[in-house]
Amino acid sequence: MNITHSNSLMPFWLEAKFDFLSVLRAPGFVLPSLLFPCVFYIFFGILFNHGNASSYLMVNYCVFGIMGPALFNFGVNVAQDKENGCLALKKLSPMPSIAYVLAKSSTALCFSAVITLLLFTLGLAFAEVSLSLSQWFQLFFVALLGTFPFCLLGLFLGLSVPSKGAPATVNLVYLPMSLCSGLWMPINLFPELLQQFAWILPSYHLSQLGLDVIDASQGYPPSWHIGYLIVFSVLFIFMTSKQMQKQ
Repeated sequence: MNITHSNSLMPFWLEAKFDFLSVLRAPGFVLPSLLFPCVFYIFFGILFNHGNASSYLMVNYCVFGIMGPALFNFGVNVAQDKENGCLALKKLSPMPSIAYVLAKSSTALCFSAVITLLLFTLGLAFAEVSLSLSQWFQLFFVALLGTFPFCLLGLFLGLSVPSKGAPATVNLVYLPMSLCSGLWMPINLFPELLQQFAWILPSYHLSQLGLDVIDASQGYPPSWHIGYLIVFSVLFIFMTSKQMQKQ
């Protein structure tokens, strides 16, 4: 019975392993994903931080960092797999279709964990970020769970756009979403209309959950942000299911 159970999990393990290895072989994906949030934090959270914003910026750059691998690994690579027939081949193979999605999700989770730990190390070593052990664990937990809504958004984009337009489309979602969520500057500095617009963005709600851990959020109940992220995820599970059926 143990052998049967092991065999049933083997396709999931192999798909996750090969997806992770294929991503590691693409330095054009790995280096920007890992370096951009760290470089931004070094500049704005350490070198040019004249106030006490190092903790605030560390949390926001964590959110910015985890969004990238989730959106691009799904949004761009799924679009390419769809166009070159790899996605259709996987659907025809004996491998469960969900293994493909779980493999890319596990890759995004690995990148989220590495990016978060890199930013934690920078904050602790060079920015004098002082948090309790419980707060570090809570932030890490928020970052990992917060990766899933962006995986679903990236999957929907990858299934919806052609491969040639996928990088531009993902950037058009990724960068404005980061800016309008207040990840690059405090959202309190934005006009009131933009502050209200941020409420429709998952990155804003994830950021507020992280900032709530360090008592730097706008003060809305965490349950509102959690509820929004759950509704957002359920909506995109439904939409991606419809798109998958069309392929």
